[in-house]
Amino acid sequence: MKLFGLLAIGAGLISAAPITSDISIPSISELTTRQAGSACFVIGNAVLPKETLDFVNQLRPRITCNNNRRTLSNVPDATSGGVSFSSINFATSSQAPLQFALNIFATPTPLRSANLAQFQRQLDVYIATEAGIRSVNGNLAIKVPKFFLQFQISRIQTAQGNPPQAAGSQVNHLLEKVLKNSPRESQLHEQVRALARTLA
Repeated sequence: MKLFGLLAIGAGLISAAPITSDISIPSISELTTRQAGSACFVIGNAVLPKETLDFVNQLRPRITCNNNRRTLSNVPDATSGGVSFSSINFATSSQAPLQFALNIFATPTPLRSANLAQFQRQLDVYIATEAGIRSVNGNLAIKVPKFFLQFQISRIQTAQGNPPQAAGSQVNHLLEKVLKNSPRESQLHEQVRALARTLA
């Protein structure tokens, strides 16, 4: 009986002992840091979608941040090649996002004469800022001008003889993205459709 009692006590101690493991489970913050590397514009802990993360990794080498100037969702002002987000921030305009994009990101005639590199720099800072907003689960109204910039770049590339091959980067696909994300500005949709038909 004494032996049985000792065994029972021993079993109780074993069952009460905490279960430990050598496996370390990273926190969401650690995951985000690992995913985003040292990207200065990713300020939050929300795990980024893969597509956004891919953009972050591409942009990290060419984006700088001004931590003394904050923009949407407290994201630092992102700069690419001399273009700062704060200088083309749709949210500081009195215009709605699509109207702002049509005015500020207009292309010249002929379309092939557009400065593709400048449009790309503008898109860089929009994508960087969007990634920062996503990292804090902020409002994504930025998608309208961002998609419009991607749409314009696709048009320029097509006019310059280098149409994008990836389906997601082609003019008609991006046209639908712009229209879908701007239902409150449907009165401007025909202007965007007309641009999609002008590829030279």
